[in-house]
Amino acid sequence: MGYFWALMSVLLVSCAQLIMKWAMVALPPVERPETLLRALLGLSPGALALVVGLLAYAFSMGFWFLALRRIALSKAYPLLSLSYVLVWGAAIWLPWLNERFSAGKLLGVSAIFIGLLLVCLPSGKRPTGG
Repeated sequence: MGYFWALMSVLLVSCAQLIMKWAMVALPPVERPETLLRALLGLSPGALALVVGLLAYAFSMGFWFLALRRIALSKAYPLLSLSYVLVWGAAIWLPWLNERFSAGKLLGVSAIFIGLLLVCLPSGKRPTGG
């Protein structure tokens, strides 16, 4: 069950990243504080997305706490890097985020994923007693 909670945490933190990126694009620039404040207080779509993103982060932390109670940190922590892979893929796939594909980034994300597999998959070796 610990892996379930860890994966739920990764999914939520990935969604939070994507939602907050959209919110930052939708909100007025910070250089104009009065406009930004008006957008936040007026509950503009960008402000609502910001709140949803922050709530997703909060729930993600709750799921992370549940995961840490059930699996070793040495297994759980590498799973967080899965969010890099998910966010990169989604940012390219979702047209409103305007992210561009590049072979170099694919290579980097592939290295992260391969490293994740090497850390999380069972090694097949058992410690010897004695």
